[in-house]
Amino acid sequence: MQRSDSFSIARVLTVVFAALSGIYLLVGGTWLAATGGSPYYIVAGILMLITAILVQRRRPLALALYALLLLGTIGWSLWEVGTDFWALAPRLDVLVLFGIWLLLPFVYRRFDASPKTPAIALGVTVILSVALMVYAVFNDPQELHGTLSRAGAPPAAVTPASAADADWPAYGRTQHGTRYSPLKQINTGNVKDLREAWTFRTGDMKRSTDPGEITSEVTPIKVGDLLYLCSPHQILFALDAATGKEKWRFDPKLKTDPSFQHVTCRGVSYHDLTAAGSSDNAQTAAPAGSAMCTRRIYLPVNNGHLYALDAQSGQLCPDFATHGDLDLQVGQPVTTAGQYEPTSPPVITDKVIVIAGAVEDNYSTREPSGVIRGFDVTTGKLLWAFDPGAKDPNTMPGLAQHYSLNSPNSWAPSVYDAKLDLVYLPMGVTTPDIWGGNRTPAQERFASGLLALNATTGKLAWFYQTVHHDLWDMDLPAQPTLADITDHSGNVVPVVYAPAKTGNIFVLDRRTGKPVVPAPERPVPQGAATGDHVSPTQPFSDLTFRPERKLTGADMWGATMFDQLVCRVLFQRLDYDGTFTPPSERGTLVFPGNLGMFEWGGLAVDTDRQIAIANPIALPFVSKLIPRGPGNPIEPASDAAGGSGTETGIQPQYGTPFGVELNPFFSPTGLPCKQPPWGYVSGVDLKTNQIVWKRRIGTVRDSAPLPLPFKMGMPMLGGPMTTAGHVFFIGATADNFIRAFDTETGDMLWQARLPAGGQATPMTYEENGKQYVVIAAGGHGSFGTKLGDYVMAYALP
Repeated sequence: MQRSDSFSIARVLTVVFAALSGIYLLVGGTWLAATGGSPYYIVAGILMLITAILVQRRRPLALALYALLLLGTIGWSLWEVGTDFWALAPRLDVLVLFGIWLLLPFVYRRFDASPKTPAIALGVTVILSVALMVYAVFNDPQELHGTLSRAGAPPAAVTPASAADADWPAYGRTQHGTRYSPLKQINTGNVKDLREAWTFRTGDMKRSTDPGEITSEVTPIKVGDLLYLCSPHQILFALDAATGKEKWRFDPKLKTDPSFQHVTCRGVSYHDLTAAGSSDNAQTAAPAGSAMCTRRIYLPVNNGHLYALDAQSGQLCPDFATHGDLDLQVGQPVTTAGQYEPTSPPVITDKVIVIAGAVEDNYSTREPSGVIRGFDVTTGKLLWAFDPGAKDPNTMPGLAQHYSLNSPNSWAPSVYDAKLDLVYLPMGVTTPDIWGGNRTPAQERFASGLLALNATTGKLAWFYQTVHHDLWDMDLPAQPTLADITDHSGNVVPVVYAPAKTGNIFVLDRRTGKPVVPAPERPVPQGAATGDHVSPTQPFSDLTFRPERKLTGADMWGATMFDQLVCRVLFQRLDYDGTFTPPSERGTLVFPGNLGMFEWGGLAVDTDRQIAIANPIALPFVSKLIPRGPGNPIEPASDAAGGSGTETGIQPQYGTPFGVELNPFFSPTGLPCKQPPWGYVSGVDLKTNQIVWKRRIGTVRDSAPLPLPFKMGMPMLGGPMTTAGHVFFIGATADNFIRAFDTETGDMLWQARLPAGGQATPMTYEENGKQYVVIAAGGHGSFGTKLGDYVMAYALP
């Protein structure tokens, strides 16, 4: 084939690509502009079509015109998104590659005349584009660089913990929920030397009867020389803390069903009956040779049971409930398996077990109660009940009386202040979540907020509502944190930090529930679905990670300009007027999304230095109300399984006028439509309530078709843990890693590859003079990470 052949393969490919791209951009751009979006794509489409014609005619002007398109795109991109590399990438990647293609000799030499000047213009523009991208790589406007102080707080401002330094005896290390360890053998100088110390495999894998939402979210606890943890099917293991060798196990024989919404266990609770009176009830081990069941492990199970076992032998405690088995379904108005699931460890005081549980979301208006109950810590006898949906929450059920249907539930771990004898429970919303026209005043009273109860009596101390008439499932999804903070006047204030899905962190005086950090009410979008209403205002805390502004079309993303255009069109077609835009039949963009900016991982708070480590996520969802009609009945069929088996997709919401479809806001290619980061880690100065640094975390290595280590800022499920060694650890990301960071700056210091997803919060302890860091690596079914059965421990060599 001769060079001058007008049908050369290179020229044909060039013309076809330019023409098809031009048509796509022109048609899609016209659609976008018609919905109020950017006209850029129309202009780009026209220029691409003209370029195709000029290339077909071998006119050097094609190079000049394409240089103009590329230069204009650079200017438009900088105007829309600045120098954010991952925002620039889809706007420039295809265009730059095609510009390089046009300059290749076997394309360049096909033009009729010597196109030196146009070629130089195009070459300069391509170089300018590449230089801009290189600059953007090293100057990320999405990150914040600062330094947290290493100085500790005055001694009076430190809340003492009763746990021995070497132990981690509660879910959040103490029942204050700080996720902070005073250990410092591992520090910023040597954390890079961490090596795998031991690996334990539970053998508990996904079964054919499980739903998609099977997760390994456990944070182990450590007391004395034993480590205690539960697997997704609530099999309880006791391991040697030094070697990871199994000492005993207890299998509650959980029978699952695909209709279950969750199969998960976040942890277990420990109590020493001989150690009454500790400051936060996170006790250390009793002397060897104690009688059976003086030291106990309490295991919540997804079938609505709570087991008490001897911590040393794993035997059921015969004096607790029915031979160690407490049936939590007693008094429930609905006892369908899987609809009431205690997935988080209970709070244990010297006298009382305080336990709540998850209620299946968005299935119907006839679901179990979210009742909170107090049981005798020794016998399992019911001492009190607090039913958040009842007219009198403290009414105890009689023989013919049940707790109220669908009362708000508390599914995340709680915290306890022994000095005040108050337990603080993060509350969810009355289900169904996404339509609330038939909720009663009683069901609204204690929904989506922080509830403080007297742990001994179950009586209300106070309640602070963080979302009014919640139509977005914007509950408090994480364990709160208790800390004593020095204010600007030098006074020590006992506070509770409550991270919310909205990105707000509410800071309340834990004695009264009054805001310590202002959280003024602000107007929010209106226009609820037929039969419903929207609160005119919502509280917005001054300590927050919520979006600073509304999303716009410029925030839409894709791997290329082509799928980015699709996302921009989809965005324009949705109802969206910022946070708290009400659900609609057209479809509503929910941002922060249903996962929230904070999830069950919570904060890690160094009470000595009065700093916090947070890991917010930023992934929009779409909710679309589906009116009742053919194939969408108002009530479930008589032979229905009794659950939706998922938290995404179509949710029936039986008993309301609407079902709902809930999904992440993804493009047809399966990528998020909002530009990254979708997750980051951040350091907060709690003395000033300022966010000091913020860093992207996580790569697409385990999400993309090719294992590319691009650090984009990935979504997370799980939380951070921090230490006195000025290091914090976190797994959680959608790639399979555990990482360590410097708490002062957010610089990453170490990472280790996990054999499965690390959607769990790490913990640390010391045994035989060696500090260990442990994380469960079992993956998360609906999050899409690799499933496994691993528990990984790391230590210095």
